Amino acid sequence: MKTMAQNIKPLFLALAALNLSCQAWTVAPINGGIAQVTLPDSDSRPQASYLGHPVLIEGQSPHWQAIVGIPLDRPAGTEYLEVSSPQAARLAFTISHKDYPEQHITLRNLHMVNPSAAELQRIHQELSEERQDFAIFDGRTPALADMHLPVQPTALDSAFGLRRFFNGEERAPHSGLDLQAQEGQAVYAPLGGRVLLSRDLYFNGGTVIIDHGQGLISMYCHLSRIEVAAGQNLAAGAELGRVGHTGRATGPHLHWSVSLNDVRIDPSLLLDAGQRQQLTGHH
Repeated sequence: MKTMAQNIKPLFLALAALNLSCQAWTVAPINGGIAQVTLPDSDSRPQASYLGHPVLIEGQSPHWQAIVGIPLDRPAGTEYLEVSSPQAARLAFTISHKDYPEQHITLRNLHMVNPSAAELQRIHQELSEERQDFAIFDGRTPALADMHLPVQPTALDSAFGLRRFFNGEERAPHSGLDLQAQEGQAVYAPLGGRVLLSRDLYFNGGTVIIDHGQGLISMYCHLSRIEVAAGQNLAAGAELGRVGHTGRATGPHLHWSVSLNDVRIDPSLLLDAGQRQQLTGHH
């Protein structure tokens, strides 16, 4: 396994040294965003769920917070977090609604818009495997405050949540960030974790999925080369592969998705203020 390139490592270390603690989940929660819910004091780590899925709990005794991913299609209103231990409780929190803009993309390869029956069979199988990976929840606690960009982008191609139209036909909303970068540029693990998937997929091209713990799962797509294998444990900053434009892509970029409690959220919400500025500065 390759490690972080020498010219990138100082940047990662400098960002870590800043230790910017103002995370974006303190912003009012919206659909496609994150809610931070304060839990009752407890000597042991609580367990809680939202929409039937266990959620990430961070903190230390006796103070705990639930970090909850909110679905893109969730309407504004009151939501409920179900705490199951050490004492049962039902905690209410409120979300607002955000309207995401449209994006229209023209693809020359029509099989990427309307696949054949055989291609659809492959696609459905791959989507089933992805759903199983995104639903995984284990006891490891990810270091959320240490999250870094997986690649240094030259531009932000596509923001999270866009309503997507391919050749005029509406498809699923954009479930991640498209980070424009040079073909062959190295992609790094933004946090440590275990590789769940490492292979070529129909729409996503060269793909890596990583389990960081407690339902925090990340995915990296359109890679031209993959440097890790399924089952491998990675340290933060390990090289995952190289930027490409495999699968359904119109040019070199990295598609980066992040899932919390089996909900795809805006990955930029887990970055510190300095790194978010890198993205907005490219917009």
